[in-house]
Amino acid sequence: MEFGIAVASPLDSWKVVKRAEELGFSHAWFYDTQMLSPDIFVTMALAAEHTSKIKLASGVFVPSNRIAPVCANGVASLNRLAPGRIICGLGTGFTARNTMGLPPIKLGELREYIRVIRGLLAGDTVEVDFPEGRRKIRFLNPDGLINIADPVPIHLSAFAPKARKLTAEVADGWMTFVFDHERALGEAKQIDDACREIGRKQPLYKTAFTLGCVLGDREPVDGARAKAQAGPLAVVYLHGLVEATLSLSLPAAIRTVVEDYRKQHAGYEPADARYLRMHTLHLLGVRPEEERFLTPELIRATTFTGRADELVERIRALEKGGYQQFVIQLVHGQESAVEDWARLCERV
Repeated sequence: MEFGIAVASPLDSWKVVKRAEELGFSHAWFYDTQMLSPDIFVTMALAAEHTSKIKLASGVFVPSNRIAPVCANGVASLNRLAPGRIICGLGTGFTARNTMGLPPIKLGELREYIRVIRGLLAGDTVEVDFPEGRRKIRFLNPDGLINIADPVPIHLSAFAPKARKLTAEVADGWMTFVFDHERALGEAKQIDDACREIGRKQPLYKTAFTLGCVLGDREPVDGARAKAQAGPLAVVYLHGLVEATLSLSLPAAIRTVVEDYRKQHAGYEPADARYLRMHTLHLLGVRPEEERFLTPELIRATTFTGRADELVERIRALEKGGYQQFVIQLVHGQESAVEDWARLCERV
């Protein structure tokens, strides 16, 4: 199994990516959320300049937020800085669009975006629909300035059945966020089923993302360190349920927590843009009014927080269930956790 880190693209994230490379991590994933984080091409370029082996991946570009020729150029430029180390992660926009009060894009738009990206990165002339009409385009001066010689894999973030089918048809890899462990194992089986249904012979590379905390022997699951390192994912779980952007089973132990959060959300201002408050620090941290929701039950149910032996077994179960990569997001200000996770991953 391979192991990666994820970062929310702060400008100094190259430092922890460099350390992750030294510790043996194979991948670094960068989030692309324009309303929350610095520009991903800036942060990935800095990481490319300061590393030599670790693969650098977007997690994820969203078609509506950056037109395909611009995205393809950015990817090819990164591929010039880090030849053969770039992965193009794409998705429909759970976070990047939610932060602007928008729903995910339609799968047809994603399929078309992938067609254009793949064609341009292959050096082809492709037809693209612009507001002014359909036009043929291609890179006109790629030699020495960008790199379209080294292939760039495309990985998709996909959850619903139709999205999984699209992934099986057009992608090189698939990624998901792990809230519920059993659900994650079921999703891996479903993506394999989608591959079989379309007759795909080459398996999809599967990546599981999460947040969590490797607890010390007597450290509580709702201690300050666990809340800082795992808490952002636990409250995003609440965000998704309240806004109905996630379809998840609800453990009985946290139903009251969800309902209390729903009441709090109803009071966010302005009333016609509650998402502005809801998604402040989304997946980056925990807002003060959210801290009371971080119960031991919620943290256990939604994150990889526990003693080392327990976490090792959970990761082994993911590997047995078909995942090729386990990714832990490092929260800004808690980057030293990379050392804990490196020691843990050595045991898997």
